[in-house]
Amino acid sequence: MTAPLSIVVPVLNEAAGIEDTLRALAPLRARGAEVIVVDGGSRDDTVALATPLADQVIDGPRGRARQMNAGAARASAPRLLFLHADTRLPDCADALIDAALEAHPLAWGRFDVVIEGRSRMLPVVAALMNRRSRWTGIATGDQAMFMTRAAFDAAGGFPDQPLMEDIELSSRLKRLRAPACLRERVLTSGRRWEQRGVWRTIVLMWRLRLLYALGVSADRLAPWYR
Repeated sequence: MTAPLSIVVPVLNEAAGIEDTLRALAPLRARGAEVIVVDGGSRDDTVALATPLADQVIDGPRGRARQMNAGAARASAPRLLFLHADTRLPDCADALIDAALEAHPLAWGRFDVVIEGRSRMLPVVAALMNRRSRWTGIATGDQAMFMTRAAFDAAGGFPDQPLMEDIELSSRLKRLRAPACLRERVLTSGRRWEQRGVWRTIVLMWRLRLLYALGVSADRLAPWYR
């Protein structure tokens, strides 16, 4: 039986949180969704911990874009959701996605996001991210991008690049159809911002986005991000 929705989760050394992430998806699995975990070469217990909690756990080439493409290649559903390992979906995510993707064979979209953490700036970051995405029609991976298989294939999947793969795929999808910008929220970890410093990360990300928009390649920008 074909699953109604395939959820692709790229992972790399996520042993600390992968069980919580996958257990949160159990209700969706009970309603027929397929969960595919794509490991990029973890050196911890990520694979062992994920195996009993997912429909498939596969090895993929390292790199989020490549991992997500590998997961999509193994997916059986006509609808795809790409979920970061530190992100939680709203309880009714599958119904929301179904409703959003019924509009058109090439439909796609994303959720609004809440960033979890101690810094008082994180709600501001999330609000700006959601507003910018709604204005520009560009989504980020933190917002749990979803799309029909037809839209994913028509856009050529995620580009084989080490950074900005979500921005590039959004740009391609946007040429096909405007996104469904759902106001229901996913909850994502603020660890990246807090580890590097919130203001420092904001400035870095805006600088990288500007340079990418001006034509600097993702390969040249990736070392700055790391």
